[in-house]
Amino acid sequence: MSINLSNLQFFSTEDWPIISRLVSFEDGIPFGPINGGIERERRIEGKERLPRNLKAFKMSENNPERGYFHWADWLVFSAMLTISAASGIWHFKSAQQSTTEDYLLGGRKLRLWPVAASLIASFISGVTIVGTPAEIYNFGTQYWITIISIFFSGVVVATVYLPVFVTLQLHSAYEYLEVRFNKGVRTLISLIFVFDVVLYESIVVYVPALALSQVSGINTHIISAIVCGVCVFYTVLGGLKAVVWTDMLQVIVMMLAMFTVTVLGTIEVGGPSEVWQKAREANRIEFFNFDSSPYTRHTVWSVLVGSWLYCTAYIAVNQTMVQRYISLRTMKTSKLAVGIAILGIMAFISLCCWCGLVLLAWWSPPKCDPRATGLIQADDQLLPAFVMQVAGHLHGVPGLFIAGIFGAALSSLSVGFNSTSVVLLEDFVKGCFGLQPSERCSSILVKSIVIFLGLFALAFIFFIETLGGVLVVTNSLAAIAAGTSFGVFTLGMLFPWTNSQGAFVGAVVGFLIAGWASFGANASISAGVILPNKLPVPLAQCPGNISQAFLDQFVHTDEEDVFALYRLSYHWVSGLGAVVVIVVGGMVTWFTGPKDPSYVDRKLLSPVIHRWLPYPKYQNEEWQQSTAEPRSSVNLLLGNITKKSKRKNTSKKKEDQSDGVVS
Repeated sequence: MSINLSNLQFFSTEDWPIISRLVSFEDGIPFGPINGGIERERRIEGKERLPRNLKAFKMSENNPERGYFHWADWLVFSAMLTISAASGIWHFKSAQQSTTEDYLLGGRKLRLWPVAASLIASFISGVTIVGTPAEIYNFGTQYWITIISIFFSGVVVATVYLPVFVTLQLHSAYEYLEVRFNKGVRTLISLIFVFDVVLYESIVVYVPALALSQVSGINTHIISAIVCGVCVFYTVLGGLKAVVWTDMLQVIVMMLAMFTVTVLGTIEVGGPSEVWQKAREANRIEFFNFDSSPYTRHTVWSVLVGSWLYCTAYIAVNQTMVQRYISLRTMKTSKLAVGIAILGIMAFISLCCWCGLVLLAWWSPPKCDPRATGLIQADDQLLPAFVMQVAGHLHGVPGLFIAGIFGAALSSLSVGFNSTSVVLLEDFVKGCFGLQPSERCSSILVKSIVIFLGLFALAFIFFIETLGGVLVVTNSLAAIAAGTSFGVFTLGMLFPWTNSQGAFVGAVVGFLIAGWASFGANASISAGVILPNKLPVPLAQCPGNISQAFLDQFVHTDEEDVFALYRLSYHWVSGLGAVVVIVVGGMVTWFTGPKDPSYVDRKLLSPVIHRWLPYPKYQNEEWQQSTAEPRSSVNLLLGNITKKSKRKNTSKKKEDQSDGVVS
């Protein structure tokens, strides 16, 4: 890939050796600030001189370490990793003296603000930081209205789903499915959750590795090993307490990093009005696309409805979220934590969306799109390249930005590792296989699972590297599991007549169809059958020998011959899975014999439907089942729930007193 050399006219001949290094590539990733250095030329006493970035590079041209992180950047980045690791050491002593339940759930006595921050960290990752600005840059602002979907998701979670989990106080969210249906449904959904985490964690590792590789030249696999190593270290040593407190630090770092970079960029391009004007000129401002086609990437319907289904599915019933809000002491505090988290997520995504417009304004004429010049090769490198151009001379700022991305990745990784260890212990070792390991064996098993997941995430990166846009891939894969699980839990909590056969068959069919649509779409994109149809960028100031592969991204082709499911907007994948689960589950229930709602314990049903339920017969008669389900297991779990509720009521006064100081 070549560079337009006409932009380099102001350099003297003695600078060409350095320029040749700047435009070279290592492992397919450019390691030099091409346009960043060029655009910052300065004149002193009528003489042209090298820009600050390039001059610094020239001064160290004999240095074998060809990165452009200043020592201050490395200091900021290393401080974040060190503090994260220290959190594990800090909580190590208390974790040694605690039970497995305390290790995994924090003794259900965690504080409001750390848990709220951990909920934000569970939802936001490095994928959000890198992928969202690129999405706005390529496809416009229609995606921005997803914050409305997130708000309503929070309302639904707090009123419909959260009360059930907080009342039951189970270790794993999927224990509910055995109480409500049977062990088979519980095992199936737990397996789907593990599948989701295994895929997602690998993407979470890859994103910060790609970003740091862009600004340092270090191999992505070495960086990935460092990320996983630090994360596994403090997760194994400190348990949930270390994870939650570290999440709080990392959320602060990533918000500060994103805010700093976005503000600097806004100032550099001339202020908010200039950013907005350039976005209008590039036809990126769009909020009211009411196209009814489900194949259009971003419309009002796909973003509001499709994104709402995905966000609700993820926040309401995913173990990573449920485990955090049930670790608080009261229902009120749990709802407050979810509310704070929702507002934080909305604010952060809005910041990322605005950053996408700043990227567009920065590379507007007379500059050129960095993909056309060869500065970067992937959309996910847009933001890291922008940071080095805007703030490369401000020592410490690039380090803060990379620390923010790594902080987001570490928080997502630790959340996933911790939650998956709970699921494998509670739902498979104890639930599926019926084993009752000792406290020591449980502790060793949980920590071994965390280490194994870290190693697997590293190995799976080799597959992730072959995929396209990170945001779409991540959302699509996560949506398979989220939609299926959401559909099953919705059947259990809102449709009291649903039986276990309906839930199981609905889950299988919904998972297969959503997976078919998602993996088929990604395979078609990788094969070039489906093109991204990105919005065009100005190319008047770009070199004349731009690659055809780059130009093909903006070609709108006829895709009528592509299978309909593969052309669906990725926003609909989660909704597709959930709807299929509910419809198929309802049909199977109808044919096999629905439950009598009066025999379903109200604790298992959402409080929003209690007013319409018939009088509960199970309170006066022996527990009955309308389907052939294991009676002893259900009775045993319900008995445990009743005991937990009694213990909770006896300590309610103490909890209410402590609720005033949860923060």
